[in-house]
Amino acid sequence: MIHLRSPEEIEKIRKSARLVSKTLGEIAARIEPGVTTLELDRLAETYIRDHGAAPAFKGYNGFPYTLCMSRNEEIVHGFPSNKPLREGDIISVDCGVKWDGYHGDHAYTFVVGHVPLPVLKLLQVTKACLDAGIREMRTGNKIGDVSHRIQEMAEAHGYGVVRELVGHGVGRDLHEEPQVPNYGRPGKGPRIQNGMVLAIEPMINMGTARVLQLDDGWTVITADRQPSAHFEHDVAVVNGQPEVLSTFEYVEEALRKKGAVII
Repeated sequence: MIHLRSPEEIEKIRKSARLVSKTLGEIAARIEPGVTTLELDRLAETYIRDHGAAPAFKGYNGFPYTLCMSRNEEIVHGFPSNKPLREGDIISVDCGVKWDGYHGDHAYTFVVGHVPLPVLKLLQVTKACLDAGIREMRTGNKIGDVSHRIQEMAEAHGYGVVRELVGHGVGRDLHEEPQVPNYGRPGKGPRIQNGMVLAIEPMINMGTARVLQLDDGWTVITADRQPSAHFEHDVAVVNGQPEVLSTFEYVEEALRKKGAVII
């Protein structure tokens, strides 16, 4: 069932999405070579709980952490660990919260120090795919228009578009209908309507679109071990147009302060 949210409900989702955005800003300030992702996970949980919310991922279907932290060839659902970040890594940080009965779900892929230009381009194109998909999220279109636009842009650069993992509705539950694939045909799928709230999240691989799952039952990696990028926003349809409820402004402010790369 696809839920169409009231203006009051959208404001509650925005509240949660903004807390996720601020949490990612706290993480952005700390990402550097030598820091462990487990340290960042503890920081995020403390920050979320100190603001009166709960980490939405922790315990979800048995997931044991606050953040999904996926580096280099890991696409999504990576476990935080005691392995320090290294110069030249990229890392997707995906975070969710539940606050006042509603969820926010939001991700950004960071660079650690300096990365090769082809890897930087992958991140830039993936973020542009997110923006392009969001622009298609308006009444009169269908989910397939969002999906196709993401696929078209990624494949124009020769990248692989992950099929097995998709965006989704978000609201009272972390994952709601409809599914939002990052590939598809224009004019297909559910019709976009006012009140829809979707988590749009391109997952784009530098090489093959094929994926593998690690033995931990969660971490998904690229089959050819080439890098993957992931960006995500929560977006509502208001007065027929997309309205982004999450924001990268806190991430960008933190990165700007320390002179780090902003995608």
